[in-house]
Amino acid sequence: MDPMSTDPTDLTMQRLWGRQPRPRRGPKPALSAERIVETAFELAEADGLDAVSMARVAETLGCSPMALYRHVSSKDELLVLLTDRVAALLPDLTPGLGWRAGLERWTRLQIELVVAHPWYLDLPLATALPGPHRLRWFDQALEALSGVPLPFDEKLGILGLLAQHVLGEAQVQVDTRRAAVATVRATTGVAPDVPDADLDPDAVDRANLYYDFEKLLTSLATPEHYPHLFAAAAAWDPQDAPPASPTDDIAFGIGVVLDGIEVYLRRRTGGAVDSPVPAPADPDRPPTT
Repeated sequence: MDPMSTDPTDLTMQRLWGRQPRPRRGPKPALSAERIVETAFELAEADGLDAVSMARVAETLGCSPMALYRHVSSKDELLVLLTDRVAALLPDLTPGLGWRAGLERWTRLQIELVVAHPWYLDLPLATALPGPHRLRWFDQALEALSGVPLPFDEKLGILGLLAQHVLGEAQVQVDTRRAAVATVRATTGVAPDVPDADLDPDAVDRANLYYDFEKLLTSLATPEHYPHLFAAAAAWDPQDAPPASPTDDIAFGIGVVLDGIEVYLRRRTGGAVDSPVPAPADPDRPPTT
């Protein structure tokens, strides 16, 4: 990358990596890209991504919007920097776990991070440029795959598949909760200034459209029109199932994806990959702030 480049993408990457030119003389500027990004992060945490605008950030910092542009060229660039700021919250992955345990934790921690910061899903995918924190996380996933005899491009393909699962699983959980929260607010008359976290968790669970799927099914559908659906439901005994929880959903989804990856690895490497024991529950959790 040419440090003298005027290409907007090059300039954004330089800021993302903290390599933009700094003045050698004079007092330290009151503003910095880091301070602007941190303010944007705090606004998103409090009020969602819609609250992040150059005007709102400037107001919070007590300066004019034009002052921001000396450090961040546009809102698009701010969102790129903000995306990598979220990635900084991911804890380091324990080395030496092996491919399956390592990738299970790698995937789970990302899902939990996104669910804890749901506004992240509102960021455009184009903002996910390879910043230092995102690359740190990919580097640690490659450590987990270091004993797998696959070329680099196929390892990246596996990580890309898991990254898509992260976004899909997190989107389902976040959107389901958002819809349930909206229902609770609309039906209980709770004051608008009450935070979502202070709503009755049982009421939020019951507001989930699929909270009682069997009741929903029998009240709207008939076995004549949906015979296989009713047959499958009739053969299932909920007493034999463990209590449902979002964590169970996460574990099931990741496990099935990793099972498929294991089959691929065995076929691709001629059975050279061992079948490891699935990872235990990870005590580490990404911080929520």
